Amino acid sequence: MYILMPLIFLLGIFAIALEDKIRINKAATALFMAISLWLILMFDAYNIFILHESPLFREFLSKNPETVSLPVHEQFVRFISETNIVYHLGDVSETLFFIMCSMLIVEIVDRHGGFRSTSSYLATTNKRKLLWHIGLATFFFSALLDNLAAAIIIMAVLRKLVPDRTDRIKYACIAIIAANAGGCWSPIGDVTTILLWVGKNITAWHQISHLFIPALITLLVPLTVAHFWLFKKGARLRVPSEKDMTDDLPHIPPRAQHSIFIIGILSLVLVPVFQILTGLPPFLGVLAGLTVLWLYTDIMYSRIHIKENQKLRISQLLSSVDLATVFFFLGILMAVGALETSGHLAVMSGFLDTHIHQPYLISFLIGLLSSGIDNVALVAATIGMYPIADPAAELSAYSAGFITDGGFWTFLAYCGVTGGSILIIGSATGVTVMGLEKIDFMYYLKRFTPLALLGYLCGTGVYLLFFT
Repeated sequence: MYILMPLIFLLGIFAIALEDKIRINKAATALFMAISLWLILMFDAYNIFILHESPLFREFLSKNPETVSLPVHEQFVRFISETNIVYHLGDVSETLFFIMCSMLIVEIVDRHGGFRSTSSYLATTNKRKLLWHIGLATFFFSALLDNLAAAIIIMAVLRKLVPDRTDRIKYACIAIIAANAGGCWSPIGDVTTILLWVGKNITAWHQISHLFIPALITLLVPLTVAHFWLFKKGARLRVPSEKDMTDDLPHIPPRAQHSIFIIGILSLVLVPVFQILTGLPPFLGVLAGLTVLWLYTDIMYSRIHIKENQKLRISQLLSSVDLATVFFFLGILMAVGALETSGHLAVMSGFLDTHIHQPYLISFLIGLLSSGIDNVALVAATIGMYPIADPAAELSAYSAGFITDGGFWTFLAYCGVTGGSILIIGSATGVTVMGLEKIDFMYYLKRFTPLALLGYLCGTGVYLLFFT
């Protein structure tokens, strides 16, 4: 059963990667994986914790001497159910609440027309010029909102600006690369960076200052190649019809729409500031922003005279939160927690320390793996494998990479996110855009994988040149 646990995890990851082929939702797979691993932990506890001499279990008994006299089964129950599940669920809940609140804020702003002006700012009939507009806008939106939300917004804009699907999927593929590049240098840009930030592996300013330039290079190199390769000089887009540009928005004053946009964006952008000033978990910061937005919209709707069914109250928009995505992250993170509790992650970190004693190489390989394996699972597992080193202790050059803001964690934030662009199934952003535009896997592999890989390698080179 001990050996079965990592096998279940790996099979689950492959099933998630092949979601479109096997027709099983990745959330169901992730939840099944998590439940199975915790069940194995409980029913095969003697073999896992006693026969394999679990250091975590021994540490638990030493810190809780009153449990030593209890029956063995009761010891296992306290260790697994009352200690580890509660501990991991607490960590996971912080991340899930952050994600849910962020998703809801973006949905509220979008449904109230907050991003409508984006279309007019980006609009141009020059195909090459639009390529740069889309790439750079997605890059910065990803850092402010998160890469998945940014990609969804940009896809809505593209459907208004680019009526021809043949051209639109080219822009969509570039948007995937741009979204992941933009997501890596912001603490709220991707779920993996949220995990690293919430887990105190990396601080916000350090991440921004060290990864902005490598991330920008990761985008600029593919953009430059695509500029000359995808479209001919002077190529023009077909002008969209008035019907294509029509928005279905609630009848609220433009000033109120503008206020909702400002409150929503500040609610996300100021979360790192909130965490630095208060020392409280980041999810409370984004929850505070959501509360302000909720109060503002309720007061606004109580003062304007429109039909009740036209009012987009937040209580009605709660159902628009993508619960399948939330359950997916819950399953993945709790599955990783089970592997950490069983000691598998410690065994893996020991293997890597022995055979690949190079922190930067480990991060680089994780980035390549994230092109086909969900990066949330990879980064979460990596965080579980390597505890944060104490900077006050006498550390070797190798161990120094694992302190807060150490080179390993910083480079992992870059690799874990941008590596997901190499294949279209390597990130939630890619999978979402793939579904929205029905982009073929082989189409992306032939045309955009080389661009994404080139950008990944160039960004890696810039980071290593500047910061090692």
